[in-house]
Amino acid sequence: MIFEDDQPTRLRVARSLLVDGPSTAAALGVRLDLTPAAVRRHLDLLVEEGAVEARDPRPQAQRGRGRPAKVFALTERGREGFDQHYDDLAVQALRFVRETGGEEAVRAFADRRVAFIEERFAEVAAARPDLTSVEVVAAVLTDEGYAAAVRGLPLISGQSAGEQLCQQHCPVSHVAHEFPQLCEAETEAISRVLGRHVQRLATIAHGDGVCTTCIPDLPPASTRQPGSTHHQKETVTS
Repeated sequence: MIFEDDQPTRLRVARSLLVDGPSTAAALGVRLDLTPAAVRRHLDLLVEEGAVEARDPRPQAQRGRGRPAKVFALTERGREGFDQHYDDLAVQALRFVRETGGEEAVRAFADRRVAFIEERFAEVAAARPDLTSVEVVAAVLTDEGYAAAVRGLPLISGQSAGEQLCQQHCPVSHVAHEFPQLCEAETEAISRVLGRHVQRLATIAHGDGVCTTCIPDLPPASTRQPGSTHHQKETVTS
């Protein structure tokens, strides 16, 4: 285990990268109320341990003069420092399921595993009427260890294009790398509870830093197909 009990501050730094995503040292310092020297010290140790890597910022993120600040992100080894519910035994078990029951059996298992999304959606929505339907999904996923959050998509012609559901952690990423049915079942469950088509853009299981799902805004009511369903903020109920 990389993160030991006698390293609470280092664990806070790593957990912030897990929950909030790749960040600069300055942003981490502000978020965690740490001095620049303290942040650098812990980041250097995490990089040395292989738990964190330094990346060049995206071109669009560069502003002003001078060398742009590095962005720090958790590596796969760093993610393993947190609770990982599936290991080689789970992969071997699913291989056995595939060999004995075929791909349909694997998909049936995947559907059963993500049933919690639909089972808990109404419960959380009723308990948290302040949340939008997408935020309800994020809350359900976070409770299951996915560290999910909702971000708005850039405006198009001054209007919202929808939202992104971002999962900074995936407790089944090692297994999903070989069995993408887990990701597919999860995406379809999210689509069902939201009552609209969603699109998975990136997954941790396939090397991306974050699992990202695009959730477009619903079209105006006048253009919706008869029988379509949706959940708006003011109507999320059980």
